[in-house]
Amino acid sequence: MKVLLPIDGSPCSRHAVEHVIASRARWGDGGAMDIHLVNVQPTVSGDISQFVSSTQLAAYHAEESTKALAEARALLDAVGLKYTVHTRTGHAAAEIAALADALQCDQIVMGTHGRGALAELLVGGTTLRVVHLTKMPVLLVK
Repeated sequence: MKVLLPIDGSPCSRHAVEHVIASRARWGDGGAMDIHLVNVQPTVSGDISQFVSSTQLAAYHAEESTKALAEARALLDAVGLKYTVHTRTGHAAAEIAALADALQCDQIVMGTHGRGALAELLVGGTTLRVVHLTKMPVLLVK
């Protein structure tokens, strides 16, 4: 089974990782899974090129992705599950849906909400957009 796990460093994304770890034995092939972690950094709007170089911005995005993915990687490493890391910059829902499609994932497993604004309290805006943008099953974990 090929699973995409969008990670933003929030408790809900940690719960999604924990769910995948706990569920691996039920998912066929003796629990064999092809796990893909993804972190999407938001695109900076406006022209900031006079203040920050594209190299500096790319380094910032890479650093933030590394921080956001650290706990998920540690959890998977602790139980010996292999995974592939993907980082993207852009609109989170669109990037998640596009990557899941490109990888031909069987399922997206993600938290119900992440580090978003007040409007995302019940079911996160990104989560809802992913559900609407993809044709594959999306498992939401609280």
